[in-house]
Amino acid sequence: MDLLEAIKTRRSIRRYKETPVPEELLKTVLNAARLAPSANNAQPWRIIVVTDEDVKLKLAAGANNQKFIAQAPIILVACGLPDEAFQTVGGYMSSHVMDVSIALDHLTLVAHSVGLGTCWIAWFKEDKVREALGVPEDVRVVAMTPLGYPDEAPERPPRKNLEELVLHERYQ
Repeated sequence: MDLLEAIKTRRSIRRYKETPVPEELLKTVLNAARLAPSANNAQPWRIIVVTDEDVKLKLAAGANNQKFIAQAPIILVACGLPDEAFQTVGGYMSSHVMDVSIALDHLTLVAHSVGLGTCWIAWFKEDKVREALGVPEDVRVVAMTPLGYPDEAPERPPRKNLEELVLHERYQ
């Protein structure tokens, strides 16, 4: 599958088969995140691979009881390291959230291209996730995604027209 096709056809998957994800496929997906660009090439992220059923249930509970998260064979938790990130993006923020997001986007697109499903999870209580995984205070939990073989094929949600999203020369 080429990149544009992966972008066009990727969906948020909320139902997963119990089929385990082979280790080599997991490495392929994680390597896509490793290869992502980052501000100043800082690469300020860590990805925690969670397969333990009890821990997955804690993560689902910490994600406002989104139980489908724990049904996937794997949950990937993407963490940002503010102290390692480029500190002056736009003159007002650290790059770690953007850098982690780029890495996770690479990961989700490659996962889709090899037949796996994902779903960005950004609605969670960071303290609950931090506690479940032993994440240190100087590290931020940015997002999570379940990872597994899809057990559904959702329709594409509506998208705004390009003309609504793109401005030329000035913000008007």
